[in-house]
Amino acid sequence: MDTFIFFAAAAVAISASILVVTQRNPIAAVMYLLTSFVAQVILFIQLSAAFLAMLQIIVYAGAILVLFLFVIMLLNLRREDFGKDIKMRYKPVAVAFAIVLLLQVIVVINGSQLALKAQAALPADFGSVNAVGAELFTHYLYPFELTSILLIVAVLGAVVMAKRSL
Repeated sequence: MDTFIFFAAAAVAISASILVVTQRNPIAAVMYLLTSFVAQVILFIQLSAAFLAMLQIIVYAGAILVLFLFVIMLLNLRREDFGKDIKMRYKPVAVAFAIVLLLQVIVVINGSQLALKAQAALPADFGSVNAVGAELFTHYLYPFELTSILLIVAVLGAVVMAKRSL
């Protein structure tokens, strides 16, 4: 049963992720992104990483996704703002990139066997709230703060762009 749930959640995550980048309507793309996040939460729960699953829901689905939706609504995009359809001449380039991406996924899956061997060397408190918090606010404090500044600048930029168009 666990294998079925894993493959079902993985299929939903992959298909929803593909739909995110192929949608012409940004609201629909955000909804598919939410579906992908929920499928990833299911995968985290199956991996016994409940803390990461809750972070995924709270941070990504709760905050970042709402921010995306807010910015899309603030920009008030119309159908003509989405651009024209992709020309046929770009399709071979897209197929080539898709093949390269598929080859990279295969390499990562083959390399994950090495990661499984290294997993035995992890400490007992790996992934706990205390361990993640200690790493986040000691070794990764500057990237954490830079990410928060980047998000603030993105929101301010969206507000300025929306204000000009009004």
